[in-house]
Amino acid sequence: MKNLNNYINEQLLWGGFYGRQVTFPLSQKSVDLIASTLDRDLSPENLHCDGEISPAQAERKYQFYGKVIKELEDYCLYNVLGMPVVEEYY
Repeated sequence: MKNLNNYINEQLLWGGFYGRQVTFPLSQKSVDLIASTLDRDLSPENLHCDGEISPAQAERKYQFYGKVIKELEDYCLYNVLGMPVVEEYY
């Protein structure tokens, strides 16, 4: 859950959840919001910072987001919540 916690804290710090509060235990609404934000973060222009970072840096971001998605899926499974599809994750 380390990656999921780090992701949530980073999004809260930078306003990535559009002013909405996300706290544990996660509700279905929070899970949906996290998945939507991950989908946004994984779009090519956001993942590659509009070409401002190297392919290796973008790959590290992609790997981190993959870990966050896996931890969110595990959380949903354990807590009987629905896991939305993150479209941008292959």
